[in-house]
Amino acid sequence: MRRLIGILAGLALLGANPALAQEQRGDPDYRPVVASPAYPSGGPRILLDAAHGSVQTIDGRYMGFTALARADGYEVVAGTLSFDTPGALDGVDVLVISNAAARSSTEPSAFTEAEIVAIDAWVRNGGALLLAADHAPHGSAAQALATRLGVEMGTGYAFRVADGGLTTNLLFEGDTLGDHLILRGRRPEETVAVVRSFTGQSLSGPPGAVVLLATLPGDREAVDRDVLGVIRDRLEAGDDREAVLAELSTPALPAQGLAFEHGRGRVVVLGEAGMLTAQLIRFPPEEQREDFRFGLTTEGHDDEQFVLNVLHWLSGALD
Repeated sequence: MRRLIGILAGLALLGANPALAQEQRGDPDYRPVVASPAYPSGGPRILLDAAHGSVQTIDGRYMGFTALARADGYEVVAGTLSFDTPGALDGVDVLVISNAAARSSTEPSAFTEAEIVAIDAWVRNGGALLLAADHAPHGSAAQALATRLGVEMGTGYAFRVADGGLTTNLLFEGDTLGDHLILRGRRPEETVAVVRSFTGQSLSGPPGAVVLLATLPGDREAVDRDVLGVIRDRLEAGDDREAVLAELSTPALPAQGLAFEHGRGRVVVLGEAGMLTAQLIRFPPEEQREDFRFGLTTEGHDDEQFVLNVLHWLSGALD
């Protein structure tokens, strides 16, 4: 049976030898230029969480996110403390948590209850949180924190079936983009017309939340990658589409991106983390394949502007 290689990138890269290791990493060739930085000097401080098992770090897969934020004038620092540590969030303007990992096989939440209470209180008192958690198992690791914020996570693999087959790369444009400052920007040239995600989960938000990225009525969610592969194989074999989807998946929740106020603070929750950065998959020399790039270095979307607008709204540059 063929395997989905590179499913983290949201594409079915078929035919590779599963015995050969591949490397997923931040794209070192991504060097963003922001023509008009929001903060020419002394920008807000972004704390990128590095204390909860994520590989989305400043020097790891989020080097692209870090480079873009710094090009816009933000100070980006690594967060190495538990969130319930006194002073852990002092001086932080925007807290970014991306793909935190479960604490153990018996403790699926990435965060203790004390940490969740601390984050909730910090946001309610005026803090700003960007929480990104994509496909399984990341949704389960973030679910307890999300629940505290009023967000439900699908915790699986969101996908779409179209004429071209099954894809976990979801495009958001037209009516699937919400009405929010994040999508309008500060001026017309900052308008976001197309957002592309690269394999994630679906979400639903609390009352009053604005859906930034709306899933389509026919979008579905599989519980894990193995089930997603079975769905793909059965559809390719010609099995009845509706029967396969009903048996092996559930309807996707209505969003993959949300924005809302929480007390005196602001929150953006995304069901996909790759759209915020630039990554590549490097294949073993034996396969003689070129690096596969995904995220901010790809074309056909406004993800770079979307990231900037999210940060602008969270930091108060977009009001």
